[in-house]
Amino acid sequence: MSSMQHTPEAGQTGAGAGAEEILLGVDTHKDAHVAAVITVQGVALASAEFPTTATGYRQLLAWARSFGMLHRAGVEGTGSYGAALTRHLRRHDITVVEVNRPDRAARRRHGKTDTVDATAAAHAVLSTRATSTAKTGDGPVEMLRMFKLARASAVKARTQAVNQLKAVIVGADPALRDTLTGLNGSALIRHCAGLPDTPPHDVATATTYTLRHLARRIQELTDQERELQQQITAVIDAYTPHLLQRHGIGPDSAAALLITAGDNPDRMTSEASIPALCGVSPIEASSGKTRRRRLNRGGDRRANAALYRIALTRTRTDQQTRDYLDRRTTQGKSRREAVRRLKRYIAREIYHLIRQIHPSSASARTA
Repeated sequence: MSSMQHTPEAGQTGAGAGAEEILLGVDTHKDAHVAAVITVQGVALASAEFPTTATGYRQLLAWARSFGMLHRAGVEGTGSYGAALTRHLRRHDITVVEVNRPDRAARRRHGKTDTVDATAAAHAVLSTRATSTAKTGDGPVEMLRMFKLARASAVKARTQAVNQLKAVIVGADPALRDTLTGLNGSALIRHCAGLPDTPPHDVATATTYTLRHLARRIQELTDQERELQQQITAVIDAYTPHLLQRHGIGPDSAAALLITAGDNPDRMTSEASIPALCGVSPIEASSGKTRRRRLNRGGDRRANAALYRIALTRTRTDQQTRDYLDRRTTQGKSRREAVRRLKRYIAREIYHLIRQIHPSSASARTA
């Protein structure tokens, strides 16, 4: 704990007084988190800095509870720097609310320090400006997120290596280039991986040496990508097998949508939640006598792209979907508008499929 810590002033509650409820706000960083405690009347009690270690998390929680009863906490960056702290707080029965960073206008008025941000996070929970329950990040969906992260990097590196291999072939000696003419895809990679392993001593042998190593790197990355894809499919099969049984929904799209929902899908209180999280819900843009809606460009764009892939697949292979699009176009809607509506319908379908994981209803959550 650094010298930034403040102790309660005279007359304020300590560890022995548990009658008063307090709220915790945390501004998260890589190496240290800054925490602030306020009362339910909005009075700031104290702030302190804690290291991002297991001991630091225990110290932060014990320090906060020394001021009163702690049931709610607002944490910035619950999906990045604050993920581990969020899991720690939830294990101790504290509701963690995801808090976005203060807007620029507020920062111009109040300044910018870690303590100010931590206090603002607590006030965001108190004022209900922040109400989104943070993702737990402690279950199968978190596993999917890590597998997809590793797979995406493998695919990107493989694409880069393939492009490099083709660039080397373009400038290779004609005698070598002629042996590779007509080979494409995996055949080209296998042939280059089997080139002689001779020490490079001139441009020709250096080219052979480079092609061989690039091809073997591509093969290794391909194996990694396939293994990670198998892990993704296995997790989905064990967690939500009914999701893959729906027409047009593959492992990649299912994983993207599950990651958006999180390990605690009960935080979504209505079927409008998934469209909003995926950025397919229309946004009101009315003014005066003008009543209109505009395209939502927010939300998780990967999940938005997953819905688009599902919609396109169903458009090509599902007669019911084609009939729906034809009906919309005859009503005067453009095809683009019809596809946007279709994405919203698919998002609602996904909501009910995901909620089957946790049968607790939205009414039970809000009771």
